[in-house]
Amino acid sequence: MIHALQTHFGPLFDDDFLEEIARVGTFREVPAGFELIDIGETIKGVPLLLSGVVKITREDANGDELLLYYLEQGDSCSMTFSADFAHRKSKIRATAELPSSLIMVPLAKTQQWMNDYPSWRNFVFYSYQKRMEELLETLDSIAFDQLEKRLWDYLQQKARVTQTKLLPMTHFSVAQDLHSSRVVISRLLKRLEKEQKIILHRQGIELVAM
Repeated sequence: MIHALQTHFGPLFDDDFLEEIARVGTFREVPAGFELIDIGETIKGVPLLLSGVVKITREDANGDELLLYYLEQGDSCSMTFSADFAHRKSKIRATAELPSSLIMVPLAKTQQWMNDYPSWRNFVFYSYQKRMEELLETLDSIAFDQLEKRLWDYLQQKARVTQTKLLPMTHFSVAQDLHSSRVVISRLLKRLEKEQKIILHRQGIELVAM
């Protein structure tokens, strides 16, 4: 565990702090599709992602999901920090997009570290800033961008974080992430295919242009 921490968090934290994380943290490996936390659940730990990708989503009253952002290696989720500080239950769903490894840090330690380790405090503030910028981009795309542009941006982001141009996903799953209907998404995917940006396969969506 300490080697993985040094590899992904060594530039951020000193050796003493890395050893403290390794001492109190719990290493986990999860398969793609594994749900780390669901909406309404009590958050028991803060994740430090060592490898893989985790998708963070919200849900409306009708049960439709909206993609907020992705966590990649070296990231943590600021939504779990806020739940810790406010003593509230989770308002997000965190699902492994790829097989992932992470270290779960007990919530009781995170506030203590804010006082004991300036590097941790800086990391928390940076995580807030990074996620806020991503959330603002999401809000801007919802409010101002046409759905076709949102769809193309989404597919490119998905290809980047999963490091593959062949995305094994259905039109329905894309529609869920973009808060749209399957019929609309299917029509827009056909348009992107005519523009020679993608190829639609039975097993998924292949990006041609990036």
